[in-house]
Amino acid sequence: MEKDVKILAIESSCDETSAAVVVNGRNVLSNIIYSQIDIHTLYGGVVPEIASRKHIEKITQVIRQALKEAECTLDDIDAVAVTYGPGLVGALLVGVGAAKAIAFAKDIPLVGVHHIEGHIAANYIENKELEPPFMCLVVSGGHTHLVKVVDYGKFEILGITRDDAAGEAFDKVARAIGLGYPGGPKIDRKAKEGNPDAIEFPRAKVAESAYDFSFSGLKSAVLNYINQAHMRDEQINEADVAASFQKAVTEVLTEHAVAAAKEYHMDKIAIAGGVASNSALRASMKAACEKAGLTLYHPSPILCTDNAAMIGAAGYYEYINGTRHGWDLNAIPNLKLGER
Repeated sequence: MEKDVKILAIESSCDETSAAVVVNGRNVLSNIIYSQIDIHTLYGGVVPEIASRKHIEKITQVIRQALKEAECTLDDIDAVAVTYGPGLVGALLVGVGAAKAIAFAKDIPLVGVHHIEGHIAANYIENKELEPPFMCLVVSGGHTHLVKVVDYGKFEILGITRDDAAGEAFDKVARAIGLGYPGGPKIDRKAKEGNPDAIEFPRAKVAESAYDFSFSGLKSAVLNYINQAHMRDEQINEADVAASFQKAVTEVLTEHAVAAAKEYHMDKIAIAGGVASNSALRASMKAACEKAGLTLYHPSPILCTDNAAMIGAAGYYEYINGTRHGWDLNAIPNLKLGER
C-alpha cells in the first residue's frame, strides 16, 4: 500500500486566512479559517491593505492551530501547498511567504496552487466518488467560469464573464437596495421573502460565445429600476427586487451549465465558489439536473468560501503529478486558470 500524502495547505487570496492539513487530497484532518468579514463590512467591501495586515497577524496562528487540530507536527508533513493567484497581491504574498519559509526550513516540496483549481477541488472532499471528467460552474465574488474538468489539473474553459462576476453583481445590487456587505448571503435571505417573478430583469446573451456570461447589463437594469422608483418617489419592494434579480442570475448560470454538459456529453456537473452556496442557485441546478438526467455535486457552504482544505485537495493532485515550485514562486494576482 502506498504511503499517505499529508499536505499542509495555506490560503490567503482575499480576506480569509486559512490553513488545513489534508491527506491524499480528500481526507481533511483540519481546516482553520479566520474570516475578516466583520472588519471589511465597516467599509462596504474588502480593503486590500487591511486584509494584508490581518493576514500577517493571523497566518502563524492558523497554521499552528491547523497542525494541532490534525494532531501532527511539521515533521509529519510531506509538502506545503499554497494559493499563489489569482487574488489580492498583498494578501497572496503573506501566504506564499509563509509557505516558502516552512518548505525551506523543513526541506519539503513547495506546491503553488491556482485559487480556482482549489474551488473546483473542494468538490472532491465530500464527494469521494467524484472523478474527472465533469462540467464545473465556478461562481464567486471575483470569478464566473464554466469549465470542462478533463482530468486532475487539466481544464478547458468554455465560458467566462465578460464584465462583472456573479458575486460582484450580488454585492453591487445588495448595496443599491441598502442591504450592505457581503451581498450574496444578504440577497439570498431577502429573496426568500419576495416574488422572483415580480420584475422582469434582462438575461444577457453573448452573441459570439454561447457559454460566456455578462451581468453588467442586469446590474444596470436593477439600478435603473431603483433610481426610477426614487425619482417617482415610490417605495420599492426590496424582497421582490432581490428575488427577481437572483432569479435572473441563477437562470443564466443554470442554463449555460446544463447546455454545456449536454453538448460535451457529460453526465456530472459540479458547482464551486462562494455563490455555489446560494440556495436559489442550488435549487435551480438541482431541478435542471434532475430533468436532464445529470448528477449534481456541490461542496458544503463552508467549503464554498475561501478555505485551505480545497487548496490541500488541489495541491495533492498537483503534487502527485510532479508539480514543484522553487523559492522564486511569486504571487500572481491575475493568474489565469490552466496557466503554469
